[in-house]
Amino acid sequence: EEDDAELEELFGPSPLGPQPGAQRVAVVQPAVRWGPRRPLLTTAELQMAEAVALVDTLQNWTILDKIVIPTKNPDKKFVFGKGNFEVLTEKIKKLPHLTAVFLNVERISSLTKKELEGAWGVKVFDRYTVVLHIFRCNARTKEAKLQIALAEIPLLRSNLKNEVSQLDQQRGGSRYIMGSGETFMETQNRLLKEKELKIRNALEKLRRKRSLLRTQRKKREFPIISVMGYTNCGKTTLIKALTGEAGIQPRDQLFATLDITAHAGYLPSRMTVIYVDTIGFLSDLPHNLVESFSATLEEVAYSDLIVHVRDITHPETVLQKASVLSVLQNLNLPSHLLESVVEVHNKVDLIESYEPTEENALAISALHGRGLEELKEEIEKKILKATGKKILTIVVSLQGPQLSWLYKESTVQEVEVIPEDGTAKVKVIISNSALGRYRNLFPSSKFFI
Repeated sequence: EEDDAELEELFGPSPLGPQPGAQRVAVVQPAVRWGPRRPLLTTAELQMAEAVALVDTLQNWTILDKIVIPTKNPDKKFVFGKGNFEVLTEKIKKLPHLTAVFLNVERISSLTKKELEGAWGVKVFDRYTVVLHIFRCNARTKEAKLQIALAEIPLLRSNLKNEVSQLDQQRGGSRYIMGSGETFMETQNRLLKEKELKIRNALEKLRRKRSLLRTQRKKREFPIISVMGYTNCGKTTLIKALTGEAGIQPRDQLFATLDITAHAGYLPSRMTVIYVDTIGFLSDLPHNLVESFSATLEEVAYSDLIVHVRDITHPETVLQKASVLSVLQNLNLPSHLLESVVEVHNKVDLIESYEPTEENALAISALHGRGLEELKEEIEKKILKATGKKILTIVVSLQGPQLSWLYKESTVQEVEVIPEDGTAKVKVIISNSALGRYRNLFPSSKFFI
């Protein structure tokens, strides 16, 4: 209970994010249409569409206006050139009852944020803050909440620098606190370091617990399949279709899944596998967010196979693929895992007579069940290769314990009883380790591959 109380304190309300309740928002998209900063795989209009989808994820948030404004260098202090900034300010000032502006850039410095808020008279949020707020709203488990609190530490540090520079301007230099020998900046930095350490320690405890669960799963030798993809690509719908698990309720929302969840399913050979639903990805997902969720994503490294789901109807599907592969490569996964990824093109029911142009990609509709049998066969083929499991026929005596042993330690596919000599031919899928134990226990058994 003491631990729980301390954890609650660590992931308390954010001092930096949007306050709970309704927000009336203007979404502003800088359009870099020339120069080295021009995006290659997307357009300002598609970036705006994704920004709108992010806002639509949040309850009680209303979009008052969507404004696309050209800029040559989005990294400058006011993001836009002087003329465009004045045009933008005029538009923002005319919006009735506006409470916030969502500027769709990855991060703005605390100084830029302060200047923009001063010019526009409302709160200004960047992509990092909005995504973090969505994460906060969707987090269900202690682990997800801790990871969000960890991702917020860099924001708090940046905000602290801004606060201190303001204090220095007002009072002509930092003051020591109550004779402690520490400046305000040093005290706040120390408190932030202590908070970060507590969060990392709490996450480490949860990581060790999950490692124990992983070991137990490995003992039972269930193959693990990580289902990954861009946010809202249909991962959860696919897992529901593959497992038939009625309790899974997919939501048409960005970042509906933040916590890893595991679901049992069967392959055509009746082999049991575990499908793991993972957090969705986003283009320009800030590095600190990915790093904070590494505890969740590390589960992927222990998979036997990765299934990469793509929403093939999305206009930015190529960019989305690049975003997912970039994160996968940064996770330092084993090379055999990266080389055997099964790529799935989902939502093909929305495209007439769709055929994948990419080699080895499978076209499916998770919602309507199209292509799922072919997908299961492909998963089974790759799982047998990845895990070293074998498909064998073993002759067993019906008088002995062999048959019940095989049911317990392997996947029994077929049993053909031969009544005249009291034996049965048993077709099984069996791991190398279980096969070794079987040979030691029953050395006189006959095997057919």
